[in-house]
Amino acid sequence: MEIRYSKAAVKAINAMDKATKDRIRIGIMGLTQKPPVGDIKAMQGSQDDRYRLRIGKYRIIYKYTTENKLEILHILDIGSRGDIYK
Repeated sequence: MEIRYSKAAVKAINAMDKATKDRIRIGIMGLTQKPPVGDIKAMQGSQDDRYRLRIGKYRIIYKYTTENKLEILHILDIGSRGDIYK
C-alpha cells in the first residue's frame, strides 16, 4: 500500500513536536493494516468515502483509492479536533 500526503497534511506534520509526530506516524501505519486499526469513523456528508482517525486531540482525515491494482491511502488533512472539521 502506498501512502500519499496532501500539502496541508505535510504542513501540519512539520509544525508538530517530535512526540506528536511519532503518535501520528504510528496511527497512519495502523491504517495500512487489514482491517485498519484505531478509532475510525466514516465522515458524515462526504461524497468520496472519507474517514477520520482520532489520535488524542488530533484528527486525520483520509480516504482509500486504487490505481492499477495498487491500493493508495490518501492523507487529506491533519489538525486539532476543533479546527479540522471547518
